Amino acid sequence: MINSLLWTPLAFGLVGLFLPRRLAGWWATLGAVATLGIAIALLAGFNSSAAGLQDTVDINWIPGLGVDYSLGLDGLNVFLVLLTAVLWTAGTAFAAFREQERPHLFFLMMMLGETATLGSFVAQDLLLFVLFFDLMLVPFYFLFGVWGSDREDGVTASAATLKMIVYTLIGSLLMLVGAIATAIIAADGGHITFSIAELAKHPIGEGSQRWIFWFFAAAFLVKMPAFLLHGWMPDAYRAAPLPALAVFSGVLAKVGAYGFLRVVLPLFPAAAVEFQEVILVIALASILYGSVMAFTQTNVRLIAGYSSVAQLGFITAGIFALRADGSDGAVLQMVNHGLVVAPLFVIVAILAERSGTEDLREMGGMALRAPVLAALFLIVTLATLAMPGSANFVGEFYILNGLFDAKIVFAIVAISGVAMSAYYALRLYQRTMHNRLAGGVESREIGWRDGIVLAPLVLCILGLALYPQLILKRTDPSVQQSVSAIESPVPATLAKK
Repeated sequence: MINSLLWTPLAFGLVGLFLPRRLAGWWATLGAVATLGIAIALLAGFNSSAAGLQDTVDINWIPGLGVDYSLGLDGLNVFLVLLTAVLWTAGTAFAAFREQERPHLFFLMMMLGETATLGSFVAQDLLLFVLFFDLMLVPFYFLFGVWGSDREDGVTASAATLKMIVYTLIGSLLMLVGAIATAIIAADGGHITFSIAELAKHPIGEGSQRWIFWFFAAAFLVKMPAFLLHGWMPDAYRAAPLPALAVFSGVLAKVGAYGFLRVVLPLFPAAAVEFQEVILVIALASILYGSVMAFTQTNVRLIAGYSSVAQLGFITAGIFALRADGSDGAVLQMVNHGLVVAPLFVIVAILAERSGTEDLREMGGMALRAPVLAALFLIVTLATLAMPGSANFVGEFYILNGLFDAKIVFAIVAISGVAMSAYYALRLYQRTMHNRLAGGVESREIGWRDGIVLAPLVLCILGLALYPQLILKRTDPSVQQSVSAIESPVPATLAKK
């Protein structure tokens, strides 16, 4: 079934090339729904008490190089797989409701993007993970560059996309070098393997871990993006088509954080302990910088974009608390943030259509004749600022609890990000929904087509608020396994080296 999950989107995308133009979007949406059904079935059969991999596939792919076609699910990725399926269904349906230029290729790229992202989450071979990680660049290069929009200040979509590709490709190449070096050093003249589980059983020496750690960290921090490595984000976010941006920000940014849990902590435990404070400084800088930039921006896309920088900073801080509570909160917050930022970009698209602009200063009063839209937006806003009672609050609580247990000073600084998120989230809601109805802005209720895209995402937000244990109960055994080697100051696996 995991093979069906992985390749169903791409299969639908390829078949869609031969369908009439008017059916391309609906066929792709059907493929996303089918993938969602498989993801739900896999979750229904998931054993929440087991820490090991489930629903595995393990085939010798390139035996001479020790590369396997190895897939599997555990508590670290099962809900990220479900998140991918949910958001891709919403994003594809939202795009299908609107006219797309060259729809066959557009929806093929969307479906290829889903397959590549799912592959990154379920791959259990290090080289296979790197290949899927790199494959994600291909469809979004075309989605952003071809279907993106040029800016009024002269920055073209192709230039913004090229900037994004240069940043992410450099990180990906470093990770590829790091993956090959890890397998060769671990083999020590013997049989080479790229199996993440096997490499975790025999960690390489501390000296090698130090430099390989930064090769992987660079790739993951660029993907999020983190402070100082986020230079591609403003231009790319302003150029990207909003349906593609919703899934990009909602899911692809999480692959970097997931990589720290899946690859870095188990394979480079000594380096993770040694560089813990450096990564925490980067995480806190992302929280503070992202929050400050979010409440100084006037472009609604960039408000959402910089808020994502801040939220991914929280997630990184939770992981590098190197405590189970922090990592539990990080996994929960990855899902929470995806469920919040995707509807936020859908709402941004709706607001732009009604006002003819993405400038916050030219919006206002849209709730006048749209109480349902305003109510849905309010729920998303309150989740964004981690209102007590929301699943986002629970996720941040777990992260801060792990930080207080590990590095209390970092936890105190991180708390300031919680306060700042309230300001930029409420500012965005207040300036768009209330105040006077701005000139040239049309206030009308959300249509049924946008409603069936937005309402299920909001229901997911409410459902997790009522029962966050749905995720926490199933992720905890795998999280405990991931951080077990580094919970002590000196990793037990390296004590004799």
